Amino acid sequence: MTLIVLLSVAAGCVAVGALATALMAMQAVRTLRARYASLETSFAALRRELEMVASISARTGRRVQRVEHEYSDVADRVEVVESRAPAASGSGALDQAIEWARRGADSDKLTEQFGLSSGEAELVARLHGQGRKKSA
Repeated sequence: MTLIVLLSVAAGCVAVGALATALMAMQAVRTLRARYASLETSFAALRRELEMVASISARTGRRVQRVEHEYSDVADRVEVVESRAPAASGSGALDQAIEWARRGADSDKLTEQFGLSSGEAELVARLHGQGRKKSA
């Protein structure tokens, strides 16, 4: 074989190799584009879910603030009720009212038996009564 034929064959081999490499590169680019599109879709869905969670978190925060505001004076009211309890009675009227509420006494019975105001009796019944277990 002559040198020109050998060079032509070598050039042909290099050309075929370059063509194969180009085809493989094109396939890799297609695969990467498909993966990129899939990740972009997943990222958009993740962004929507994150926005939804942020919205729920904000609403929950507002609810917690409202509940804290509504019940901020509960400790003060309990202290007032405890101060009314006779000191010599051992466990105190409030402790006894709590026990009665745990055993099922309603607010009317607590008012009648322990001299609590209707609001105080309702509070004790809600905080310590049997109905509390059902709603919690």
